Amino acid sequence: MRACDLAVEYETVGLDTEAVDAARLMAEQRLPALLVVDVLGAPKAILPASQMIKILVPGYVLDDPTLAAVVDERHADRLCAALAGRKVSDCLSASVPPPAVVAPDDTALEVAAQMARLRSPLVAVVGQDKAGPHLLGVITAAHLLDRLLAAAPC
Repeated sequence: MRACDLAVEYETVGLDTEAVDAARLMAEQRLPALLVVDVLGAPKAILPASQMIKILVPGYVLDDPTLAAVVDERHADRLCAALAGRKVSDCLSASVPPPAVVAPDDTALEVAAQMARLRSPLVAVVGQDKAGPHLLGVITAAHLLDRLLAAAPC
């Protein structure tokens, strides 16, 4: 299996996308992460859903998780207000690594190795032509596992 055979269409967002819209997209489509692209459509970053959740949790609760038990449900229901006025670029951590990218002719093992090395829930498949790099699709960890298990003689 080659990366181009495993790649599927996948939702992308831009750096200037409203954070709340990105969060809704993740939630509605049950996505483990979003691929963030630049204005030309080239992969810039991967925004995991866990990073969006981290933004919702107040800093004092991150510092002391026992404080989560004392926040009442009425206040907990307002956690998404932390996304108001933010862009996707604001949600990316300062130390965000470059997105996991593979070439169309990379093997399933090369894809898996890249995914494992970067601890990424998805990998962008990027082709190259005269116009430059272009996104062909994405391979999620779940999709890769499914294809690998289907090929296994178990």
